Amino acid sequence: MDKITTSIITIGDELLIGQTIDTNSAWMAQQLNAMGIWVHRRVAIGDVREDILDALTKESAVSDIVLITGGLGPTADDITKPTLCEYFNTRLVQNQEALDNVLHIFESRGLPMLQRNIDQSLVPEAATVIENKRGTAPGMWFEKEGKIYVSMPGVPHEMKGIMENYVLPKLEAHFKTPAVVHQTLVTSGMGESFIAERLVAFEAKLPPHIKLAYLPSYSLLKLRLTGQGKDKLSVAAEVSILFHQLKALLEDITVTDQDISMGEVLGKLLKEKGKTMGTAESCTGGLISSWITAVPGSSVYFKGSAVTYANEMKVKMLGVKPETLQEHGAVSEATVREMAAGALTLLQTDYVIAVSGIMGPDGGTPEKPVGTVWMAVASAAKTVTVKYQLRYDRERNTQMTAVYAMNELRKLILE
Repeated sequence: MDKITTSIITIGDELLIGQTIDTNSAWMAQQLNAMGIWVHRRVAIGDVREDILDALTKESAVSDIVLITGGLGPTADDITKPTLCEYFNTRLVQNQEALDNVLHIFESRGLPMLQRNIDQSLVPEAATVIENKRGTAPGMWFEKEGKIYVSMPGVPHEMKGIMENYVLPKLEAHFKTPAVVHQTLVTSGMGESFIAERLVAFEAKLPPHIKLAYLPSYSLLKLRLTGQGKDKLSVAAEVSILFHQLKALLEDITVTDQDISMGEVLGKLLKEKGKTMGTAESCTGGLISSWITAVPGSSVYFKGSAVTYANEMKVKMLGVKPETLQEHGAVSEATVREMAAGALTLLQTDYVIAVSGIMGPDGGTPEKPVGTVWMAVASAAKTVTVKYQLRYDRERNTQMTAVYAMNELRKLILE
């Protein structure tokens, strides 16, 4: 089965100097992969005419589809449209629908119109114009020598609207793509190499059209089975059987059998059981709460958080005893126990998470080096405390603490 391949070209000097992180390519790749279109290459280039022309030539030689984002704004450094005119041997013309869209946006916001805003409705004559319902720069679809090119704004919200409403459905209709089925198992508590050792026999028996991918992230390891073939039902059935075998081999370290966040994992559990939770956070500074509330509908089970970063707040808000802090320190089992007890009283929830640690780069001592973390998860009936000794930078230590603490609560709820 011939693969349908894509190249993604992201345009903008800000991408090359690291001022803007390219999240567009990752999102586009996920959407394309899910429908059986494989991303062959991702290329980032600056706002340079020669580089854009060179990238278009090179990528169209190796891919069926070339997706371009960026360089469509109203300022002088946005040169994608004139360069596309040169590549497709065409000229810029006014598009009435795009102009109406620009006029509507500025009128509805009560903003004055500048010529440079009106010029955003100029498009290459050879293009099929794609309406941008979320901004002023339209998308553009080109076809040349059997290849498809799509140019879209670099603003992620706008690009996603154009992709979802127009580009993805049209690509699916244009190409006979293979059936692709993914199933993902999320694990925690065992390193990638040890899991791989456990799965040697399982991997050896996988057929050529089904692959196992290891996707590590903070404190979690995702194992993704991907099958492809002509018939989606038969591929899905085959992947499902193998996925159940995989789950059985890793039952002791499985977090979830869906590709979802820890916030969603906890949310589903709490909703199923009709329970509520809250947090008492020190070293994570509200990160756990933000992950939980990032899930729509979390107000059903999440009541609130006490971010008690300073010791006096642990005393005032959570009732931690000054003598506990004096004797054991803020980063101790005794302190997180009292933080958890105080949070249960303050927040009136069924469950709480409490964390306190030294995230770095300084603040450590020989007895409690950087990366020392104590956490407690508690209900009225039971409190579980765990100590971790993390060894990374501040950001990673904080993220790992959040994941570990949320997973400890998951285990307590399941008891």
